[in-house]
Amino acid sequence: MSLITPRRAVAIALVTSLTLSLAGCGTLFYPERKGQLPGRIDPGVAIADGIGLLFFIVPGVIAYAVDFSNNTIYLPSEAGAGVDATHLDGPVDSARVDALLASRGLPRGWQEEVVRVERPRDLGQALAWIESSRVDLAAR
Repeated sequence: MSLITPRRAVAIALVTSLTLSLAGCGTLFYPERKGQLPGRIDPGVAIADGIGLLFFIVPGVIAYAVDFSNNTIYLPSEAGAGVDATHLDGPVDSARVDALLASRGLPRGWQEEVVRVERPRDLGQALAWIESSRVDLAAR
């Protein structure tokens, strides 16, 4: 008598496939993409999530939902937009901000702009601020 019956083998295969699809293919393949800004969809991840639809509808839909919610289904942006955190010790004044911008090759005319210096409570809030600044710049 074998230890693994056909019924048990089907149950193991079902649990394994559901577990993998619940994690989302993009989240498994590219965990470094988690939290990036939306952009072009990665066809490889979309096809891998679509394969989940072939087995059962629910695992495929869950895989797409997980990848879209984590933003791991998107290709990395060529523009390189993101959050650049810099820790500054001591008081922050205009001269230090100018020196920091110059060291990164950015323009120094930030005094003419409305600048918000604030610590976001989490990555979601930081990404929302970046997205809103992209909309403001496009409107100009």
